Amino acid sequence: MENRAHALAAGLFILLLGAALVAVGLWFRKDDILRDAYVITTTSSVSGLKVEAPVRYRGVEVGRVESIRIEPGAGGRINIRILVNQDTPITKSTYAQLGYQGVTGLAAISLSDDGSSPEPLDKSGNDPPQIAMRPSLFDSGADLLTSVNGVADRLNDLLDDDNQKLVKRTLTGLEQATLRTAALADKAAVLADKTAVLADQLTPGVKNLPALVTDARGAVAKAEQLMANLGTLSTQLEQRIAILDRVVASADEVGATARAFNDETVPRLNSLVEQLNRETRALDRVLSTLGDNPQSVVFGAPPGKPGPGEPGFAEKRR
Repeated sequence: MENRAHALAAGLFILLLGAALVAVGLWFRKDDILRDAYVITTTSSVSGLKVEAPVRYRGVEVGRVESIRIEPGAGGRINIRILVNQDTPITKSTYAQLGYQGVTGLAAISLSDDGSSPEPLDKSGNDPPQIAMRPSLFDSGADLLTSVNGVADRLNDLLDDDNQKLVKRTLTGLEQATLRTAALADKAAVLADKTAVLADQLTPGVKNLPALVTDARGAVAKAEQLMANLGTLSTQLEQRIAILDRVVASADEVGATARAFNDETVPRLNSLVEQLNRETRALDRVLSTLGDNPQSVVFGAPPGKPGPGEPGFAEKRR
């Protein structure tokens, strides 16, 4: 009986210890953090993503993946249900991407926000709000490889035999241009040396330049004085020319008076002289007649001798 009692006590102890361990495990497993449910929909591959995978908001862990299932009749669309802490700022501009943890290949949900809409998502409905999934760099790896292959094909087409010959000719031309540039640089260096030598030779002349400038200033001052004297002389000459102009004007007036005297007075004077000559001759005739016949003053002038055809001309002739 004592052996059975010891065995029963040991069995009860083991049962109680197991129950206590289960209770402790459940207590440690208990999660008092309040979380909200969201659904992420995508048609891209979610390889590496597992249930209970972490959800991070800008690198900070804020939740976990609750379930991953394919939506029936939606063309292979995948719904990812996540639980996120209630204090996480999920807005209408929040989006999700797949992020991979190092080299393990395990994926996680990475949440971010572009800041275009600060309005929080509406969680009042029966269905959890949806967050858009954007392709990550790893999702576009195939497209990137395709683009790289296309670029490689284009490079192959670009570097065909004809283009390679053209590139070789271009490189040859560049090499010749480089050689010419080097030759020009050498010539420029030689010219610079010659310029330095010329500058050394011109140094004494440059030292004498202040004295030359002083002499030039003296010559300029003398030239200015000469110009002032020329200005005074020019003023005097202008005065003399004005006097000559007045003299010439007076001479022109005298000439005009002389021409008027010659054109008007002289003809009148000549006519008066001729008339005076006629009157003088007439007076001479009167005086001669008075000298020959003084009685003509009383009796008048004696009749003249009859001329041919006058009475008495023929009788006297007989």
